[in-house]
Amino acid sequence: MKQTNKILLLLFFLPFYLLAQNIQNDSKIPFDPNVKKGVLKNGLTYYIRKNAKPENKVDLRLIVNAGSILENDDQQGLAHFMEHMNFNGTKRFPKNQLVDYLQSIGVKFGQHLNAYTSFDETVYFLPIPSDNPEKLEKGFQIIEDWAFNANLTPEEIDKERGVVLEEYRLGLGADKRMEDKYIPKMMYNSQYANRLPIGKKDILENFKYDRIISFYKDWYRPDLMAVIIVGDIDVAEMEKKVLAHFDGYKNPENEKPRKTFEVPNHKETFVCIESDKEASQTQIQLLYKDYALPKRPIKISDCKDELVEGLFTTMLNNRLNELTNSPNPPFTYGFSYHGGTFARLKEGYQSFAMVDENKQISALKVLVTENERVKKFGFTEGELKRAKTDILAQLESSFKDKEKKESENYVWACQSNFLDNEPMAGIEWDFETTKTLMPSVDLNAVNALIKDYIKEDNRVVVITAPEKEGLKKVTEKEVLETLKVNIADLKPYEDKAVAEKLLKIVPTPGTIVSKVKNDKIGSTTLTLSNGAKVTYKKTDFKNEEILIEAISYGGSNLYSNEEIKKTQFANNGLTDAGFSGLKQNDIDKFMSGKIARISPYISNTTEGIRGESTPKDLEYAMQMIYGYFTDLNFDPEAFDGYKQKQSAFYDNLIAQPNFYFQQEFYTYLNKENPRWNGIVPTAEKWAATDYKLAYYKFKERFANASDFEFFFIGNVDESKIEEYAKIYIASLPSNNTKEDAKDLGYRMLKGDLKKVVNKGTDPKSNVTIMYYGEAPYSTKEATALTALGEVLTIKLLEELRENESGVYGISARGSMNKVPYGSYNFNIGFPCGPENAEKLTASALNELQKIIDNGPEEKDINKYKEAEALEYKKKMKENRYWMTNFTKSYVNGSNPEDILIASENVKAVTAKEIQDVAKKYLTKDKTIGILMPEVK
Repeated sequence: MKQTNKILLLLFFLPFYLLAQNIQNDSKIPFDPNVKKGVLKNGLTYYIRKNAKPENKVDLRLIVNAGSILENDDQQGLAHFMEHMNFNGTKRFPKNQLVDYLQSIGVKFGQHLNAYTSFDETVYFLPIPSDNPEKLEKGFQIIEDWAFNANLTPEEIDKERGVVLEEYRLGLGADKRMEDKYIPKMMYNSQYANRLPIGKKDILENFKYDRIISFYKDWYRPDLMAVIIVGDIDVAEMEKKVLAHFDGYKNPENEKPRKTFEVPNHKETFVCIESDKEASQTQIQLLYKDYALPKRPIKISDCKDELVEGLFTTMLNNRLNELTNSPNPPFTYGFSYHGGTFARLKEGYQSFAMVDENKQISALKVLVTENERVKKFGFTEGELKRAKTDILAQLESSFKDKEKKESENYVWACQSNFLDNEPMAGIEWDFETTKTLMPSVDLNAVNALIKDYIKEDNRVVVITAPEKEGLKKVTEKEVLETLKVNIADLKPYEDKAVAEKLLKIVPTPGTIVSKVKNDKIGSTTLTLSNGAKVTYKKTDFKNEEILIEAISYGGSNLYSNEEIKKTQFANNGLTDAGFSGLKQNDIDKFMSGKIARISPYISNTTEGIRGESTPKDLEYAMQMIYGYFTDLNFDPEAFDGYKQKQSAFYDNLIAQPNFYFQQEFYTYLNKENPRWNGIVPTAEKWAATDYKLAYYKFKERFANASDFEFFFIGNVDESKIEEYAKIYIASLPSNNTKEDAKDLGYRMLKGDLKKVVNKGTDPKSNVTIMYYGEAPYSTKEATALTALGEVLTIKLLEELRENESGVYGISARGSMNKVPYGSYNFNIGFPCGPENAEKLTASALNELQKIIDNGPEEKDINKYKEAEALEYKKKMKENRYWMTNFTKSYVNGSNPEDILIASENVKAVTAKEIQDVAKKYLTKDKTIGILMPEVK
């Protein structure tokens, strides 16, 4: 994730619970009037909100304010095990009937139906249709059963041990080994250091049945629960259902107190330097733990404090982002924030960076120095102004889309209110009051924050890195010395002037030659004077979203074999140079308070643009398009910075067993392809990379706008899009020629193949079963192959997970492609224990063979169709789905109107058609790849 995205992510989670009118600092924050909140006499809390997006759907959520932190020594891992048991069978839905029923109404296991267990809570997710009273009632029965009526029989518990142990196995590896060493210091002398939710292997294997029954009885009780209902529902009716399903339950007599666990303060600075031979990245975390317990906003004065903290975070991260864009970046990305740790009752100020393995100390020095620079000199007025405009722009965009938000957003807000007592005032209140309070925030308030953050005790430094020959391990003494900064040597941050415009010159507009409307799908296509096409579709799905894509045939398949190897790993770094004479930092500063992004790309068969903007900022997105097409900067220093960041990310990725497996497996399959250059840009490949060649090939790919079609989907203003199209797209250079997608003729190895790769020390395996080859594209066969993947996944979960307890997750996927040549692809993949790899591979193939021999069961086809029908209804009101349809239609040369019959195609697929494609494509030329641990 780019650092700019990280900053925005932090902003979205910062709680701006602010007041709109008559601000009184001692006034309490109101509760959102759109949410019905109540507490039953037994203590169970409920939240109900009507929200019509998506239509005819409701998100049900059960929150249990109990997690692994409450386990006894002999129960470690059982909070999470209990989560598994609730999916295995309940009073009303014994054995596998719960998952079977939900699949029958279109709810996919894992994708829709899910849960998680953390230190302090366990949360169950259940999205279901709301337009059917019977389905709605069943949904309430399910969450009621989860809460109070789980079937904890010895038989089912023992059966689930294997699945939970497979999930435990998935977590093994370098990160887990290093985490086990640094968590005790990070959470020093606290219960959190000893209660990781996954638990302990020996307990999971051997615990007595009464231990999990005891946990369930002790902690699954009304006064520790919340039920959340948000969706296309009637609030009063839902409240009656809550009473009917939950009011009759009582808390246990002599109930155990729900303790909270603090993380004690400490005088020491703890330094944890951990390394591992399989570590794929080098990371630094600097944590200054707060002395006091977290302060939850209650009054308006608290809200202003939250706003000040948000501004601080934004400004400091903007500085760190500028450093990552420098010619010699100290880290791949870095960010700082004040917020939660692993523990609910312990917050702290944290700085984090992913770094080059040889820059551990220097990167730590930068983090410490930037913190101290702020502490000594503070921020500038220019930084504060930009941060204010950024926050207001994000909040305004959210406010304008308040009627278009997905229900899930409101569910999370309710959950935070219940678990963490976070206020819920509503976006209208938040936005209006932020605008009112923002002018009163000055630099003094923001600059003062860091003085309480930075301290010499209650401090932890964690460094995790690869362990390999030639890499000197950092010492604790070096770290402690690095934490000392000579304040006298510090200089103030230099806030350079912000550019006045994005483009050096105003383009000479072209004209619109023709305008064709498609009333069936509500789109309009413009042909411009330079030959470029612009297709736009106005939707009302979101007020603040316009998705942007441009696409043209060509791509890197038009490069020679020598050219592709010299440019493959350079292409993604070309835009780091900026455009129109502006460096990336100049562009970022100029775009403060504006919401628009554009990213060019070059794939094998196409080149294009992807991006998005708000309606207000669409012109800036158009200017970026023009800048990248016509005036991409040539900046070797910027490219060197990109290489350094990429090297820090990729250099040790190959040490990770799963990544090593992918590299070896696909290198084996592509050994007859002279263009194959591997997945990872090694030092040797970077040395062979030619930035100048990549730059000129990019210019070549984007030199002819007449070969492009531009798509704009969302809240488009017709007059504006046509005006901007004439200025910024019709003015692009063109030569009125057209290119096609080129098939170079290279193919992966075919035959009955098997490749075993040994890597890693943990008892972990990964299995990939593949079928692929050439075939003329057929919409009917493509639909049948997709359906085959879905129905086979249902069977694989039933057999390999539920019956054999051999896997945690498994999936099958099928598809067909038309470009650059007609082809099919079908994959089955799953992780497992090495001792079971061959047996489970045989089981998976056996389930496939049953479909080949007998066809799929009708009930499984109906599950697939029901899920697809629900997804189709939802996706038809999403801009992204429409954009994918337009671009896919462009690539395949198909009719974009086919989107209107996509659901009918799914409904029409038959068992025979699924069986036929299985027989046709999956009875020969099977390729199996298996990752196994290294032989000891």
